[in-house]
Amino acid sequence: MREIVLDTETTGFDPESGDRIVEIGAVELWNHVATGETYHVYINPQRFMPEEAFGVHGIGPDLLEPPRPVEKGQVTLKDKPVFAKVGQGFRDFVADSKLVIHNASFDMKFLNAELGWMGLPPIPMDQALDTLAIARKRFPGSPASLDALCRRFNIDNSNRILHGALLDSEILAEVYLELIGGRQPDFGLSTSVSSSAGGAEEWRPSPRKDALPSRITQDERAAHEKFIDKLGENALWSRA
Repeated sequence: MREIVLDTETTGFDPESGDRIVEIGAVELWNHVATGETYHVYINPQRFMPEEAFGVHGIGPDLLEPPRPVEKGQVTLKDKPVFAKVGQGFRDFVADSKLVIHNASFDMKFLNAELGWMGLPPIPMDQALDTLAIARKRFPGSPASLDALCRRFNIDNSNRILHGALLDSEILAEVYLELIGGRQPDFGLSTSVSSSAGGAEEWRPSPRKDALPSRITQDERAAHEKFIDKLGENALWSRA
């Protein structure tokens, strides 16, 4: 089962008022295991960056009014592609996989607005799984922000000084696995094969190149063989 844990950063709260996406980050899971495959892009919103949004994610100092000098680690946006240049690639990456999003209605509203302006079909809302709703149902009355859930599950989010779509997706992937019952809930025992957007077979860990060394000592091995000898030649162990 392929899932995409996803997050966006934007210029504000409402695409219908002119706000746009400035960053998309996504992490691929197969059967609740991260494959290492990611999607990440910064986007030129073709508008100015509100101070309030900049204070949240620190992206686009060159789009502030007036523009601000770029500090170390900050990302400029004037040289980045517009959504129309990356939208089809994003849609192909997502395909029909389930989207795991914290506060899914917000991100889906922006994604579908951007896709609609391109003339591409929207992503159905039932394709999204909202981890905020899951957290509120599982822990009613408790804080359900991403930071609060990291504290609850002892997940390290010390690098999350500002919001960032890819970093938040990686953190959300860990939170999501805890919300549904812990990491690798099926222990990787599934044998079904699925197809991704690119037609690749289901991801699985590669086998070890070299077998792990035995932890049995020579004395333990000799004692075991002595015990088996006492059982006689008709013992099941001897016939195995």
